[in-house]
Amino acid sequence: MADIDEKTEKNVPGKFYVDSNCIDCDLCRETAADFFGRDDDEGVSYVMKQPSTPEEEALCQEALEGCPVQAIGDDGE
Repeated sequence: MADIDEKTEKNVPGKFYVDSNCIDCDLCRETAADFFGRDDDEGVSYVMKQPSTPEEEALCQEALEGCPVQAIGDDGE
């Protein structure tokens, strides 16, 4: 389970975030490319845009559920 206290620095404010457990597998960026980006310096993903529609939120939720190390969190905002 993702830890909100371990969020990577580049996450934009909002409901979804990526924490420091990210292994840079690219799954979230493939699943929801408009919302997840890669921090090339740190070698981790981050949330670059929060979803604004139910369809977009479903994509981010799919990425969260598919993350092999549970590095994507939903803080419920």
